[in-house]
Amino acid sequence: MFKNLLRLGAVVTVFAILFFIIFLVYSSITFYNPDKETELQSSMSPDTVKVNTPYSVLTWNIGYAGLGDNMDFFYDGGKRSRDTQKRTLENLDSIKKYISLNKTDFGLFQEVDFASHRSYSINQVQAISQVAHSFTFYAPNYKVSFVPVPLSNPMGRVNSGIMTLSRFTPSSSKRVQLPGLSPWPQRIFNLRRCLLVNRFPVSNGRELILINTHNSAFEADSLKIAEMNFIREYVLNEYSKGNYVLIGGDWNQLPPNFPPDKFGNAYETKAFKPLSIDSSFMPYGWQWAFDPSIPTNRYLDRPYSKQCRTVILDFFLVSPNIQLLEVATTDLEFRNSDHNPVKLTFVLKATP
Repeated sequence: MFKNLLRLGAVVTVFAILFFIIFLVYSSITFYNPDKETELQSSMSPDTVKVNTPYSVLTWNIGYAGLGDNMDFFYDGGKRSRDTQKRTLENLDSIKKYISLNKTDFGLFQEVDFASHRSYSINQVQAISQVAHSFTFYAPNYKVSFVPVPLSNPMGRVNSGIMTLSRFTPSSSKRVQLPGLSPWPQRIFNLRRCLLVNRFPVSNGRELILINTHNSAFEADSLKIAEMNFIREYVLNEYSKGNYVLIGGDWNQLPPNFPPDKFGNAYETKAFKPLSIDSSFMPYGWQWAFDPSIPTNRYLDRPYSKQCRTVILDFFLVSPNIQLLEVATTDLEFRNSDHNPVKLTFVLKATP
């Protein structure tokens, strides 16, 4: 009897090892490895944006409508990976309502699911587009057949990305791959970070380069620095051509000269420690636009309360030829996402 149990245990162990190897091989084969640049859309008759005219842009990480105030998240030191379907749909409806009632010329959204287990395969790109009544541009940055963690309730299939909305037709929209890879095998289950770059002709013959970003959060600091160096070179190159550059999103970093304990420091977490962008990172004249009075992100190691640690991770970087009129964060108390929306109003100067 004892020998039979040992044989059974050995057989089960061998099959488990074989299954794990096959799973890793399959995941490696299906690893999402996009080109450095992918053209999403182009137009021969784009709309022209004007100088000396106020425009508005909103950035918001919607947390796949699954990270409301009742949630914690396993990557942040919590335990859960998704909410109930009922609450996810409620969150999405509230997000759609906010976007519908607070219309802007442009919208930069992160963690928008296309078809993911964690958000019950809801096409959030389509759902938001229908209420925004804007042109929609979507770049995937997280495509994994099956994410096996947390073991108690795996995230499973993930198909998610960043989405830009616009009242105007751009001349082109591109997905630009950010550099760096996590070590294997983590890389086959992680995001492939990217920029979503839209180009608009300007009335003075220049271009407005509108960029949506969602930078690394839990990866090594060296990877985060490589991403930032790439972004710096990219935007400086565009500005050197005389173009206007505006980049916004979830940087997963603190803006320059912003104290990390601005909103209190009730507790620390080992899982997530954002870097601070150095004040000398960009040349003179470039502007970091954020609202210092309201946090944009809360930590997810526990459900939300006033004691949760909150910081600013969502903001804009603007070239010197753009005038900032106003930047304001709406305090939604993280009811439907672990991020608050941030709105920027700006003007393209007539003389770059």
